Amino acid sequence: MRVGAGWSVSEPAQARVHAPAEWRERLEQRVLAPLAGTGWRYWAWLAFLLVVIAWALYAYSRQLEYGLIVAGVRDRISWGLYIICFVFFIGISHAGTLLSAILRATKARWQLSITRMAELITVVALLVGALFPFIDMGRPERIFNLFIFGRWQSPLMWDILAITTYLTGSTIYLYLPLIPDFARCRDRLGPTAARWKRWFFATAALDWNGSAEHRQTLEAAMTIMMIVIIPVAVSVHTVVSWIFAMSLREPMNSTVFGAYFVAGAIYSGIAAIIVLMAVLRKLLHLEEYITRTQFVNLGYLLGAFTLIMLYFNLSEYAVTGYKMAEGTPFNFQQLMVGPLAPLFWFYILGSIALPGLIILYPRTRTVSGVVVAAVLALVGMWIERYLIVVGGFRVPLMPYQPASYSPTWVEWSILAGAFALFALIISVFAQLFPVVSLWEVIEHRGPEPVPEAAGVRGAGRLQVGPLPERSTL
Repeated sequence: MRVGAGWSVSEPAQARVHAPAEWRERLEQRVLAPLAGTGWRYWAWLAFLLVVIAWALYAYSRQLEYGLIVAGVRDRISWGLYIICFVFFIGISHAGTLLSAILRATKARWQLSITRMAELITVVALLVGALFPFIDMGRPERIFNLFIFGRWQSPLMWDILAITTYLTGSTIYLYLPLIPDFARCRDRLGPTAARWKRWFFATAALDWNGSAEHRQTLEAAMTIMMIVIIPVAVSVHTVVSWIFAMSLREPMNSTVFGAYFVAGAIYSGIAAIIVLMAVLRKLLHLEEYITRTQFVNLGYLLGAFTLIMLYFNLSEYAVTGYKMAEGTPFNFQQLMVGPLAPLFWFYILGSIALPGLIILYPRTRTVSGVVVAAVLALVGMWIERYLIVVGGFRVPLMPYQPASYSPTWVEWSILAGAFALFALIISVFAQLFPVVSLWEVIEHRGPEPVPEAAGVRGAGRLQVGPLPERSTL
């Protein structure tokens, strides 16, 4: 079998094959095809992302030169788009590794073709999200003051420690399942392959040979990381919520913010996974391996968390609204009938209730329907962070007129640059590494039975079709 020039395929002697050879060959060709070469559209896409990032860097240079006065934040609303995006990116990072670890621990085989995408979202979202506190400081060199003069009584210090720990653990958890696939790429590199590719895959594979001892060691390491990463993931967004909840501001002064933020993080994270796997499925032609099964099952999880989010919102607003403590009437007015009402009601109805209804109704519980529900959830969860940050700072602490906040072009440019950086890292990863865990899908899942209506030879038979065209390196 040949994947392309520079790639030769010969199975390791110790490999355990639990799937038909034709299906396995087709899977490997399809997943490894991006590594063998790409077209002009890919380079045009990268060029576009680099232009957006360059513009964001220019906008940030203006902020460095003139200070935070070029941003919309002021003394009364001192947190704006930067902190909103920080919480949003840290939030979507949670479902990746956390969901992957939980599903691996429960031996849910349907998710093996998307675990790497989920784990990738975690690492990339953490890398991008961690940039925003530096940007929000105005003077980024002052970050060293946190290490020199920082106080461990401050939730900000807890946040730095939690995110650093989670990023380290998530990177390890992403790398471990890649080792057998690195070895697979190493063994398939032909004599015409670039020298740096030979060196990289040989080094990253850690001399993996597929022996029973190596497999046992890898499984043990992954099990340890599964056990460790779940409480770490929960603790990270809990600590992020404490930055708000341990203040005396209304409506941030809440004892349920920890659980509320964790639920919101998982909700938005599941939506991010759905959107990413839909994009990669379409662009990399992975329809045979990322099927309706993955979308519907993740849709069920998304639908379950719509109920959890509705519960938390009902509990929060019912309890605070019943007591109507100082500051609460103003907050309720601005959210429900005031300047923030359109955003608030879209968040409640458009990003929680509507996705739940889409998942509930069988006719809309399709691949397209689940993707639409995920997009609505992502937009709504970004709005929810906006309502918490801006809405919380708009509540007057003294008898003065409430302040207003409007992001400037500098903030919007940096936001666009952050999303472009997120897309750039994922695009480069998809070009250099397999986005599907080949060894896990081949050994632990195998081909998926599909109904006859889907165009396969017989209901319930294995999915079989023509081999994809072979790419060149």
